[in-house]
Amino acid sequence: MFTSTSFQMLSVAIGWQMYDLTHDAFSLGLVGLAQFIPMVLLTLVVGQVADRVDRRKIVFICQMVEALIAGLLLYGNFANWLSREEILIAAFILGACRSFEGPASSALLPQVVPKSILQQAISWSTSAGQTAQILGPSLGGVLFSVGPAYVYATSAIALLLSSILTIFIKLDSEFIRKAEPVTLRTMLMGLEFVYKHPIILGTISLDLFAVLLGGATALLPIYAQDILHTGAWGLGLMRTAPAVGALIMSLILAYFPLKKSFGPILFAALGIFGLATMLFAISTNLVISLIALFIIGASDVVSVVIRSSLVQLQTPDDMRGRVNAVNSLFIGTSNQLGEFESGTMAGLMGAVPAAFVGGLGTILVAGLWMYLFPSLRRINSLSGDKTEKVG
Repeated sequence: MFTSTSFQMLSVAIGWQMYDLTHDAFSLGLVGLAQFIPMVLLTLVVGQVADRVDRRKIVFICQMVEALIAGLLLYGNFANWLSREEILIAAFILGACRSFEGPASSALLPQVVPKSILQQAISWSTSAGQTAQILGPSLGGVLFSVGPAYVYATSAIALLLSSILTIFIKLDSEFIRKAEPVTLRTMLMGLEFVYKHPIILGTISLDLFAVLLGGATALLPIYAQDILHTGAWGLGLMRTAPAVGALIMSLILAYFPLKKSFGPILFAALGIFGLATMLFAISTNLVISLIALFIIGASDVVSVVIRSSLVQLQTPDDMRGRVNAVNSLFIGTSNQLGEFESGTMAGLMGAVPAAFVGGLGTILVAGLWMYLFPSLRRINSLSGDKTEKVG
């Protein structure tokens, strides 16, 4: 939770400081692109590393580097040398760290809890992550209004604490690593596994394209400053609203895990996600915008839990790092490249049309995927007769 909270705080600070320096939507989109590029470049490497090295060590090292970056941003703020380029470099390094940390931490979860309660554990993990997304933007927005240095200092301390706690993680079962050579073939096995199983491929690619088009949250600094005129405080509220919706939904799923109708629920959630994005796009009222963002978060977490449950429950442990690396790439593409797409489109046509078209695109993609992946549309449960078995 410390890591997620810190990363959300840093996201608020970096995004707001970039827009404060440049007043340019395209530069704001470059922040997302800078975090996305290392995810693409390192996908094959990080999965192989997560399947060969103690995953706790990977998480520990990444969090230490993230703390160092937060400390450098703190120093740069005091020394008054932070510029567009320095912020983009920091975003790139943070993206590289998250590229290694994401697959390792995701693959670590099945080693910590028994398989029988893994779906509930994923929901609880999602709840913890969404709690951090509530605390992070709120704290980030409030602290940034006082001074960006406070955000960077708090993030650095929290990341250091998180890295220390990682050392004390106890595993429910040790992972027996195969002494297989590091080759292009072994690195590509994650992609091969996903490609051969249509339900997993359809699920994560659906999330990729739907959220890629519906990434209106990247435009929140523009909405806060130029459309709703709320400033940093309003930005914090808007960054928090999707996390509140996601937290409530993830808690519901933790107490009442999905048992059937996974496919219909997934597509319904994406349709709601698109409609809520369109509502947010045209809203000029803060309350309505917050309601729309709340719905966006609640509907999005349904896709997260379904996708994560499928990947974790139906992937062999010795492949989990590589498959999670592919999954992280899809998630990173939908989130980070989605920010770049939204920023670029906002620069070309304005923030409101860009967000509205993105929401409409999400609905169209959901309809197309229902046609392209009929097995995904009909999926009923994770382990029932109507679910395609993978692996």
